[in-house]
Amino acid sequence: MNDAPRKLRYAMVGGGQGAFIGAVHRKAMALDGQYELAAGALSSTAEKARASGRELGLAAGRNHASWQELLADELRRDPGERIDVVTIVAPNHIHFPVAKAFVEAGFHVVCDKPLVHTAAQAGELVAAVRAKGTVFGVTYNYTGYPLVRQAREMVGSGELGEIRKVVVEYNQGWLATRLEAEGNKQAAWRSDPAQNGGAGAVGDIGSHAENLVATVTGLQLESLCADLSSMVSGRALDDDASMLLRFAGGARGVLVASQVNTGLENGLRLRVSGTLGTLEWWQEEPNRMTHFPLGGPPRLLTRGAPWLHPAALRASRIPPGHPEGFIEAFANVYLGVAEAIRAHAQGRAPDPSLAEYPSVEDGARGVRFIEAVLASARSDQKWTQLP
Repeated sequence: MNDAPRKLRYAMVGGGQGAFIGAVHRKAMALDGQYELAAGALSSTAEKARASGRELGLAAGRNHASWQELLADELRRDPGERIDVVTIVAPNHIHFPVAKAFVEAGFHVVCDKPLVHTAAQAGELVAAVRAKGTVFGVTYNYTGYPLVRQAREMVGSGELGEIRKVVVEYNQGWLATRLEAEGNKQAAWRSDPAQNGGAGAVGDIGSHAENLVATVTGLQLESLCADLSSMVSGRALDDDASMLLRFAGGARGVLVASQVNTGLENGLRLRVSGTLGTLEWWQEEPNRMTHFPLGGPPRLLTRGAPWLHPAALRASRIPPGHPEGFIEAFANVYLGVAEAIRAHAQGRAPDPSLAEYPSVEDGARGVRFIEAVLASARSDQKWTQLP
């Protein structure tokens, strides 16, 4: 007799042919055997949506031309046959209407970041999730790395003392030329204010940087002073951002988010300094983190080592010395969502040690951060308070 719980059925909105991030989500959701793709509306174009679904083996009756058709079909089905969760990996302008409609229909949701275009939309979504009591995850995937969770535990337990300074940099070079004018789909929608919202690099990668700082340090950002630029001629949105940060309690920070650093790949770096020590972590070498304790030699922390905090060890799947990375970090976020969904179905509280994932509130905070950055960049006064 097999007592293993059934896989959670999910639908995907967006992520069809030619979409990088949709494939990443599907691979991550398959990694631990918790999910199976059951339905989808994989493109904004009907023909491409259905072709994408056929490639992925979707049944004809659950391979839809639009997200509206997908939602209507699921609501017609018996509850035991419906999807458990919808994952939204479409361009940003799609996030709000799809997420709100599925939440109000009682479905669990996972949404890519940034959550929505405006703080007002974010507030509506948070209220809807609270009213329905559903699970809502946001895929800030870098929170799923084992050593990011190790850093969070070290800061939270006081191993670094009182935090004084945080420096986070997210540097890429893929938009160093005007790819959006050359037919590059990913560059085109990210450079279009109608689809991407009012922020370019700040929304795309600056939102990750803000979330990484908040997750690891727990600090509350009070105000910021931002400088935004569109370095590439003719680009409608920012491709380079630098800002100073002030946190409650007196800590200070620096955040850089740039997509025009020619030749760089995915250079997300975090340094957290306190009265008792400093941590440094680099996403391109995610299985190593350096701890600089006060009055002692630096020490190298490696993923999977038995002396790490339990939260970091739970996020690893293979023994030390074998590299883990990007897909596994996404999978850890989805594992947390799966625990929350199963707990919801069973009428119990989720295990907090297992249900680790960025929430709709985290996504809403990220949207408020983006709006504050845009306001600061436009302001003569520069220093801008966060709500």
